[in-house]
Amino acid sequence: MSYIPYEIITHKRQVCSLYKKACRTVEDWYHYRPLMRINIVRLRKRFDDNKNIIDVPAAQELLKKGQHELWSNQHYYPHQFPSSPGGTAFDRDCFPPDWVLDSWHPLEKAQYPKYFAKREERKKEYIALWEKRWGKPFIPHDEH
Repeated sequence: MSYIPYEIITHKRQVCSLYKKACRTVEDWYHYRPLMRINIVRLRKRFDDNKNIIDVPAAQELLKKGQHELWSNQHYYPHQFPSSPGGTAFDRDCFPPDWVLDSWHPLEKAQYPKYFAKREERKKEYIALWEKRWGKPFIPHDEH
């Protein structure tokens, strides 16, 4: 998805993002939990060793090298969360239209009396507002 960035991403945020992506990459490569944890701890140690670097060009160079290392070690089939873009359930939320509730059987509506009473009030209010703004709908009498 292409977009135009509208904010400056700070160095700290870039490093945090790199760390998170690196952890996800480690999780992709190691499915055995103890090996995964050991490698994530080693990764954290590498980040902690370089967290007190004050020299800006050196810190930016380390960030570049880290991003390149992440890219070169990426998994060939990374895990994707189902609801994330590219996941199997992305954008599959089904929101039925409001008129579907009108087709419910009266016994089904009887299970939620307060909701449907309020809904009927709101439908009448909506119709009144519609007629106030646009007028009553024209219905020809010659249709037989």
